[in-house]
Amino acid sequence: MALVNMKDLLNHAYANHYAVGAFEIVSLKLLHAVITAAEQTRSPVILNIVEPHFDLFDVELLMPSVVDVARRASVPVAVHMDHCESLASVQSAIRLGCNGVMVDGAQDELPDNINKTREVVTLAHGCGVPVEGELGHVPGMKPDIDDDAKSVQTSANEARVFVERTNVDFLAVSIGTMHGVANGKLRLDYNRLSKINEAVNIPLVIHGGTGLTDQQYHKLIDQGVAKINYFTALAELIVAQTQKNLSKKEVGYRGMFANVHEALVAEVKRVMQVWRSAGRAAEILIQCSTWNNVEHVIVYNTNDNDPTVTQIMLRKGKQKLSSIPGVLEVRIGRATDDKSKYRYCWLVRFAHENVIENYKNHPVHVEFADSYFRPLAVDRVTNDYEIIDDMELARQFRA
Repeated sequence: MALVNMKDLLNHAYANHYAVGAFEIVSLKLLHAVITAAEQTRSPVILNIVEPHFDLFDVELLMPSVVDVARRASVPVAVHMDHCESLASVQSAIRLGCNGVMVDGAQDELPDNINKTREVVTLAHGCGVPVEGELGHVPGMKPDIDDDAKSVQTSANEARVFVERTNVDFLAVSIGTMHGVANGKLRLDYNRLSKINEAVNIPLVIHGGTGLTDQQYHKLIDQGVAKINYFTALAELIVAQTQKNLSKKEVGYRGMFANVHEALVAEVKRVMQVWRSAGRAAEILIQCSTWNNVEHVIVYNTNDNDPTVTQIMLRKGKQKLSSIPGVLEVRIGRATDDKSKYRYCWLVRFAHENVIENYKNHPVHVEFADSYFRPLAVDRVTNDYEIIDDMELARQFRA
């Protein structure tokens, strides 16, 4: 398994002075190119899904592919949901398989940002998921917000207070970068970044990573930046190569995308080298914990001969238990053999082992179990199993 704990990953990057690229994924074409580049450079990578860009794809369709690719990769991968607007968005992101989330509260006043972020941290940490907060406004993401970057850059003193009161794991800062394409060379405030790094002592994040020089990237990393978001350059590259292809005569569908994959791979590999993450995969896989789901298994018999009563309990349970944070999937099973000791089963998949205790004590679970399940299923056995794939199994045997 190459899906790793994102907190471990970025803490490793922070301690060893390199940055992990968070490449926005809006299509299978981008997903394929980013993973190919990561595996060719032996680099860790973050697959970044951005909520404000949901109009570009169906997130429910794309996410299973993103998570599956992450699990099958031979390099360390994390799956992150960026710019979540609400607590419900965060819960949905975790349900879809993200093992990192970013709450977008930078447009709010500091007290409101703190309260909003702290609420997200409580929910996400209960699921084992680290949280990226944001303080200061990086212009370009939302055109309806004032983009006067000088008036909204991150303050070191506010950053210290923000981190202390929210307990975020990573902090996205504004020090002169911007989303999209900049007009001319960006002037970055490294002195501000240095003070922020000293004040918070956690991995820092740069949004708007396109358009910087190699020297600028190196200075950012030297001052605590461990995650760099990167999308605009890749989007522009796709457009440029496609337009070039379309300028030729009689271009079909396949010809329209000729060389796009190769160009994307080359660019992703280039920045991975610049950000010093290339060649780090082996040491990270040894030092960082893998991200394993947990299967909560209940096998049971019911003491009611009326199948309608059992059916009502099963339907109500699936609906209610699916709403608990950290629950990825709820499945119901029935024995194929009438002689089986247990007639029914629940298979409830948790995002992480941290969910076990929260699920057990969650009021929705307690109410369902006490009112519907336990009175009917007096004969039952319950256990939790960490899900291990082939790569993780081989690694455990090597250990």
